[in-house]
Amino acid sequence: AMPQPASQNIFLIGPMGSGKTAVGKQLARLLNAPFIDTDSEIEHRTGADITLIFEKEGEAGFRQRELEVIDDLTQRSPVVLSTGGGAILLPQNRERLRERGMVVYLQASIATQTARVRTGQNRPLLAGGNPAEKLAALMAARAPLYASTAHLTVSTDARRILPVAEEIIRGLRAQGLLAPAAF
Repeated sequence: AMPQPASQNIFLIGPMGSGKTAVGKQLARLLNAPFIDTDSEIEHRTGADITLIFEKEGEAGFRQRELEVIDDLTQRSPVVLSTGGGAILLPQNRERLRERGMVVYLQASIATQTARVRTGQNRPLLAGGNPAEKLAALMAARAPLYASTAHLTVSTDARRILPVAEEIIRGLRAQGLLAPAAF
């Protein structure tokens, strides 16, 4: 499904360490739109950090909170939203993201993800064990979902934030998904 042409919403999906938060903040500045990170919003609403939510409610409990937050935030406009790496696991999330805005998949190699991710820093799915192996296992399961949900895919490997954000804007405009610049 294509998003409504009038939509000025950009939703970033992709693995941990792909740069969703940094790129999202830059996009929001360039497009003069608010930026929201779904994990931060979940923590704000819950009053607990992600690691604690996972401990107390398990992944299923966290995914339910994530579902509600994504349903709510994708209805705002304009908005630039960065989502958690597992946001695409639930079909309802994939549908809402695709229908309510432009979905951009930030692709990054396992090496890049591993280098960028600091373990234990609110990354419950990486707790204990080898981060590179865990990231590789997550990617094996999730890569097809990222690819099928996205309107646009952009690699962030060894790239600075601004060029990535500019490529996203160009790519979405080229597809006629994002309105041309007003100036």
